[in-house]
Amino acid sequence: MPTRKMIKVTAHAKVNLTLHVVGQRANGYHELQSLVCLTEFGDQIHLSPAADFSFQVIGPNASGIPVDESNLVVQAAKFMAQKHSKSLDCQIILEKNLPMASGIGGGSSDAAAVMRALSQYFSVPLPNVDELMTLGADIPVCMTTGLTLMEGAGEDVTQLSAAPNWGVVLVNPNVGVSTPAVFNALNSKRNLPMQDVAENCVDIAWLGDQRNDLEPPAMAMVPEVGAVVDAISAAPHCQMARMSGSGATCFGVFADIKHANAAAERLQRAHPDWWVVSTKIV
Repeated sequence: MPTRKMIKVTAHAKVNLTLHVVGQRANGYHELQSLVCLTEFGDQIHLSPAADFSFQVIGPNASGIPVDESNLVVQAAKFMAQKHSKSLDCQIILEKNLPMASGIGGGSSDAAAVMRALSQYFSVPLPNVDELMTLGADIPVCMTTGLTLMEGAGEDVTQLSAAPNWGVVLVNPNVGVSTPAVFNALNSKRNLPMQDVAENCVDIAWLGDQRNDLEPPAMAMVPEVGAVVDAISAAPHCQMARMSGSGATCFGVFADIKHANAAAERLQRAHPDWWVVSTKIV
């Protein structure tokens, strides 16, 4: 019998520790090579039995989030119900803790989380990678744990390592960055790939030598991104700092959560108008 109780699932923030743009396909999709991790901090999906389907958004970053079919959570929920011929007899509440459109996979992670919740609720398997890709290119990697290599347009995901015990500080200057605009501003769509990723992925010094190819165009469009990276880099014990995804969220890596917590407190005091969180990798 299917589970019929309230289910709570975390929609983990996605961090692109590296992001190399190594090509572009004829259909316009970019060929990426990215070392990705998910963090303990994220949005929350609350799913509970109901006579009819309903969806609402609560939380500190709920403002401006659509609750209609344009929201990936609704699309993912309806996809799961149709795929398994189930009635969508539940209430889904999205607790929005992550900033919207901020380069840390919020919408994709929310969709991945609602599919995990409905997989439990209906007692059915999760969709395959091709099905996930029809909903969003970042959704497959949002189903992973540890350090994952994401390649292609997002469909090739390979777990390389269990989660290292690093502390991570996420910072967003509360400024939006347009993903299409950032990709369009790239000087080159064919950049050098990473080398020997599996052997080096837990080496923070090696990570620091890699790139996010979207960072220079994002910084040119939104100077606040550069200010955030500089501020994180200047925090005591920060081992590397970079922008995630297409921005504007940036991150710093610290040896442990204690140093990350101290840096986050310091950054929040210095920049009260920024969104700052310290967390760990799942």
